Amino acid sequence: MTVDIDKTTGDTPPAGPEAIKAIPVRHYGRYISAVVAIALLVGVVYAFSQGKINWDAIPDYFFDDRILDGVGKTLLLTVLSMVIGIVGGVMLAVMRLSKNPVTSSIAWFYIWFFRGTPVLVQLIVWFNLGLVFEYINLGPFYKDEWSDFMTPFLTALLGLGLNEAAYMAEICRAGLLSVDEGQTEASHALGMSHAKTLRRIVIPQAMRVIVPPTGNEVINMLKTTSLVSVVQYPELLRAAQDIGQTSGAPAEMLFLAAAWYLLMTSIFSIGQYYLERYYARGSSHSLPATPLQKIKANVLSLSSRSKPTGGTA
Repeated sequence: MTVDIDKTTGDTPPAGPEAIKAIPVRHYGRYISAVVAIALLVGVVYAFSQGKINWDAIPDYFFDDRILDGVGKTLLLTVLSMVIGIVGGVMLAVMRLSKNPVTSSIAWFYIWFFRGTPVLVQLIVWFNLGLVFEYINLGPFYKDEWSDFMTPFLTALLGLGLNEAAYMAEICRAGLLSVDEGQTEASHALGMSHAKTLRRIVIPQAMRVIVPPTGNEVINMLKTTSLVSVVQYPELLRAAQDIGQTSGAPAEMLFLAAAWYLLMTSIFSIGQYYLERYYARGSSHSLPATPLQKIKANVLSLSSRSKPTGGTA
C-alpha cells in the first residue's frame, strides 16, 4: 500500500469520508405481537386438547360412506347452483344495462328482492310453497302435486341458484361496465351486432374483473350449501349430524364436517388462483410468481450458493 505525499508541503492528503454503516431499526412491537399471537395459539390448542372431545372419532368416520356421499352431494349442489347463478347473473346484468325500461326494471326488482331476503328464508319458502300451489300443471308435459314435485334437492337448487343469480348479476354488471365504451363503438362500426359484440368483445375483456369475485362466490356457495340441511337434503352437514346422533359424538362430527369444508375450500382456492392468472394475461403489470416458481427459485439460489467458487493458487 502506497501513500501519496504532497511534494510542495510534504504532508499527506486528507483521508476521504468514512463509509456509512447502516444500522437497521429494531421493531420491538413486531416481536411483542408475535409472542402474544403464539401464546394465544398455544392457549387455544391446549384448551381444545383438555376438552371432553373424543378426537379419535374424527378419523374413524372421516371416510365413512355417508360422509363421502354427503361430500359428493355438496359438490354437486355447489356446481349446479353456480351454473344457474352465473347464467342467470349474465342475463340479469345485460337486462339491467338494457335501454329498455321494462327489462331493466324487471332485472332491478329481481336483484332487489333476492338480495334483500336471507337465503335461509328463501329455502323455507320454496319448501312450503305447497301451501299456495297444491298442484303444478305444465299442460301435456307434466302434472303432479307440489309436495311430490318440490323435492329437497330441487328446493336446495332453486333456493341457492336463484339467490346467487342476484349477486352474480351485480358482479357481471361491474365487469361489463369496466370495458371501455370505445370497444363497443368500434365493434358496431365494423358491422357487428350487439349480441356478437357482447360475446366476442365485451365479455372476454370483462372476465378479468368478473373472475376474482366469482371465485369468492364459488367458495361462499360451497359453505352456504350447509343451510339446505333445514329442507332435509342429505349434504355434508346433514350427514355429519345424522352420524353424530347415532354415534353419540355430535360435536366431533361437526369438527369433521369443518375439516371437510376446509379441505374443499382450499382446493377451490388453488383453482381460483390459477384461473385469475389465466385471465390476467395481457394486463399491463407482470404476473407474480406462483408458489411453485418461488420454491424453485429459492432452491436454485441455495444450490448456487452452496457450490464452491474456484480460485487461482
